[in-house]
Amino acid sequence: MKELGLKKNLSQFILLVIVNAFVGGMVGIERTIIPQFASENFNLSSKSAILTFIVAFGITKALTNFAFGKLANSFGRKNLLIIGWIFAIPIPIILINANLWGWVIFANILLGINQGLTWSSTVNMKIDLVGEKDRGFAMGLNEFSGYLAVGVTAYLSGLLANKYGVTPYPFYLGLLVAFIGLILTVFFVKETESFVKIESKTDNSKSIENIFIETTFKNKTLSSVTQAGLINNLNDGMIWGLLPILLFSMNLDNEQIGIIAAAYPTFWGIGQLFTGKMSDFYAKKKMLFWGMFIQGISILIIPFTNSFILLLSLSILLGIGTAIVYPTFLTSIAEESSPIQRAETIGSFRLWRDLGYAIGALLSGITADFFGISFSILLIGFITILSSIVIQIRMP
Repeated sequence: MKELGLKKNLSQFILLVIVNAFVGGMVGIERTIIPQFASENFNLSSKSAILTFIVAFGITKALTNFAFGKLANSFGRKNLLIIGWIFAIPIPIILINANLWGWVIFANILLGINQGLTWSSTVNMKIDLVGEKDRGFAMGLNEFSGYLAVGVTAYLSGLLANKYGVTPYPFYLGLLVAFIGLILTVFFVKETESFVKIESKTDNSKSIENIFIETTFKNKTLSSVTQAGLINNLNDGMIWGLLPILLFSMNLDNEQIGIIAAAYPTFWGIGQLFTGKMSDFYAKKKMLFWGMFIQGISILIIPFTNSFILLLSLSILLGIGTAIVYPTFLTSIAEESSPIQRAETIGSFRLWRDLGYAIGALLSGITADFFGISFSILLIGFITILSSIVIQIRMP
């Protein structure tokens, strides 16, 4: 008989942690090299034009997250995970052969679908397996594996680009990641929907009448967490797009840029081994406030230095701030939702959270073109601190 709990479902849980590492690996390949790829291969100099690939990724991932929430209970988590991996396979092939910037945009639309389906699947499947007691720890491990892989592949792609050029070798790494992820899912991952029914029998949470409206506006906890999630990914969209351009303008080489770009998601990932478990025991409001505040301060200092060591330290600090909030977002949303509605509530949250990528890329790209990169980074830093104040004032 199936039972909820981490220890009782350890082998399947560990497998999902490994699968999510490959999910993160897909997006990590672009973290270091795409802005330079745009400049060298397509002669793009406009910051907002370069950042269109993040806009395409963010909008597509956000809408896919929302669709996943609607489809998960009827179509099955594992089926959606498999479909997500199928969308991943053409991405490196398209980027290797791209002769127009439009192909890069299309590849990132596919990446958004891949990330929306695969990451949403692993998040929900782990929550399904562990039950309420270890929910934060489960989310910490999930996000740890994903973002550690983002950091590792960001560094490896920078290393490959430094030695062999920005194409094609870094993208071969993406093809390998996609195939391994698909094989693991098809042959070893098991469906977890039956665990939702087990948890529902003992759950006393009230059903939400309009999940989207409550998550976005009305419910003070859900809407406070949702706005912070949006701002978190808004600043991540800026870091993803503008930080490599800023570092490249400082005459740092690809390996140094790769180290700085990788430190942020690596500490974001490793930190969640600890912060995920903390969110099971400590006040979620305090964790969200301090995590967003630390992010904001780290971002505000970036334009005032060109020291490799200080920039690396700020990248690490930004990763720690993000690690504090990321699993706490998901545990807060899950805690406020009934098991049957959880996938849809998380889907609504992740819709807004990942729209932050698109909004952040647009906002930072346009302001960088008109007022310079430093101004753009400072603006995003102030918005992040404002988000921490909203958490402090509005969240119960």
